Amino acid sequence: MSALTLTFQKLNVRLISALLLISLILTPVWGATPQVDLPTVEVIVQGYDVATVKALVHAVGGVITHELGLINAVGAQLSTAQQNALQGKAGITKIYASRRLEVAGPVGPDTIYPTIVGADQLHLQGVTGAGVTVAVLDTGYWGQAALNKNTANAWRVLAQYDAVVNQVVASGTTSVSNDGSGHGTHVTSIILSANPTSRSGAYQGIAPDANLVSVKAFDANGAGSYPDVIRGIDWVVANKIKYNIRVLNLSFSAPPHSYYWDDPLNQAVMRAWQAGIVVVAAAGNTGPNVMTIGVPGNVPYVITAGAFSDNYTPTNLTDDRLASFSAAGPTVEGFVKPEVVAPGGHMLGMMSFNTQIAVAHPEFHDSQKYFTMSGTSQATAVTSGIVALMLQKNPLLTPDQVKYRLMASARPAVDSNGQLASSLFQQGAGQVNAYDAVTGTYVGLANVGLDVTADLAGSQHFGGPANQDSDGNYYIMGTDGYAWSGGYTWSNGYAWSNGYAWSNGYAWSNGYAWSNGYAWSNGYAWSNGYAWSAAATAINTWVLQE
Repeated sequence: MSALTLTFQKLNVRLISALLLISLILTPVWGATPQVDLPTVEVIVQGYDVATVKALVHAVGGVITHELGLINAVGAQLSTAQQNALQGKAGITKIYASRRLEVAGPVGPDTIYPTIVGADQLHLQGVTGAGVTVAVLDTGYWGQAALNKNTANAWRVLAQYDAVVNQVVASGTTSVSNDGSGHGTHVTSIILSANPTSRSGAYQGIAPDANLVSVKAFDANGAGSYPDVIRGIDWVVANKIKYNIRVLNLSFSAPPHSYYWDDPLNQAVMRAWQAGIVVVAAAGNTGPNVMTIGVPGNVPYVITAGAFSDNYTPTNLTDDRLASFSAAGPTVEGFVKPEVVAPGGHMLGMMSFNTQIAVAHPEFHDSQKYFTMSGTSQATAVTSGIVALMLQKNPLLTPDQVKYRLMASARPAVDSNGQLASSLFQQGAGQVNAYDAVTGTYVGLANVGLDVTADLAGSQHFGGPANQDSDGNYYIMGTDGYAWSGGYTWSNGYAWSNGYAWSNGYAWSNGYAWSNGYAWSNGYAWSNGYAWSAAATAINTWVLQE
C-alpha cells in the first residue's frame, strides 16, 4: 500500500468520524414511560413558535436557559416528569436531549511557540499582523490554504518572485509551489500560518493575518549565489511601497570574510534598512562560541536573532536554555550580537513530504504536512512575526524604533541568583516577548551613533562597544562588564547597541585581526563564484534537533 493511499484512507476515516459526530449532535426524545423524578437535565424544546414554547415550559415549572429563535425552540432544564408533561402538548413538536459537543479537532497540530512568546494573547485581542507584509527571502514556497489565506479566508500572498530566473512567477490570487527544499515553507509557516490550534483563538503562526511576499533565491539544496540573493533584496526594496513590505526575513547565514561594510550582500541589507524595511537576520548555527555570528547577521543596523530551546517544557520558562548551535557575538567590529533570542528548538512547521529536507529526514516529518526542525532560521521567523504584530499595532514605527522596543521588552535569561544564565554575547537583550513589545510604552531608538547613509557612502564606518582584554576575555567598554541596571534593563538606553565612529579609536586588540585566517582572498572573491556553501548556511538546520 502506497503512502499516498494510506494518507487518503486516513483522511476518509477522519471524514467519516466527523460525519458521525454531526449526526449525533441532536437525538429526539419520544414519549418516555412515567418514572420516578430525577434531577433536571438540559434539553431543547421545539414548537410552532418561541412564545408558545416558553409559555408551556413555564407552565410545567421548567427553567428556560436559551431562546433559540432560529429553530423555534428554547433550551431548558427539565426533570423527567416535566418532559413527560410536555409531550403531546399542542404547540410542542419535539424535545431533544442536548448533547455535549467537541470541535472536530484543530486544523493542524499545536505549535507551542506563539504561547511561549505571548503572541497567542495578542491574537485574542485582534493583533494578528493584519495589513503588514512580510517578505521571506528563502528557498521558495509551498502553496497551502493556511499560507495562501489569512484567518478570514482572504487571499494574502501578494507576489512570488524568483530571483534566480528574475521573474515574478505569481501574484494576485494565485500561488506557485516552487520550494524544492522545504526550508522556505517551514520558515513562512512559523511566521504566518493561519491554521488554528486547540487553544481557542490561537493560531499556529505568530502573525496569522500578515500578508506574504515570497522571494526564492536558494535552490533545493539550500544553496544560492550572492547575485541571486542581492537581486532578491533589490526587488523587495523596489516593490516596498507596492506591496507595503515592512519586514524582510533572512533565515540564512555564512561565515564573514570582511568587515561588514565591505560585504556586498551586507550593503544590500543596509539599503533595505535605509529604505524603512525592518530586516531580521539569523545569527547562524555555528555557536555557541564567541565571534561566530554570520553574514548578514553581522550588520550592526539589523535585528539579529539567536535561538533558545524551551527544553520540552513550554509552560516552564525557568528551564529554557540557549540552543547549543546558536551563534554568538561580538562581531569583529565590536558589536554585540545577537540582539535577541527566540524559540528555535524542535519547531513545528509546514513542509511538503517530498522536499529535499523531508526526504532526507523522514523521522522528523509526519508524512502529511508538518516537519520538526531546529535552527536560528526558525528563531528569525518567530522574530519577524513579532515585528509584524508590532507594526500592525503601531504602523508608524521606524526600523530603529522597532529594534529598540523589541530589545527593551526582551526578558534576559537569569539563573536562581539573578545572574545572566548565558553571556550577553549569546543572548543579547534576552528572550523575545511579543506581548510586551506590542503593548509596552518603550520610547527610544536603537543604532544611536550609527549613520547608515554615511556607511553606504563609504565616508564613515562604525565599531561597537565590545572589546577583548589581554587575557582574551570579551567585555563592554565603559561599563563594568555584564552589569545590568534595575529590572535587567541595560543602562544608558541599551548603550551596547550603539555604534561609534571607526576613527574614534575603539579598536580591538591585535588591530581587529581576523581569527583563523578569515581574510578575503582572490580580490575579495567568495569561493565558487560567490556561491554559498550549503554546509555554511543556516538552511540545513534539520540535523540540529534541540
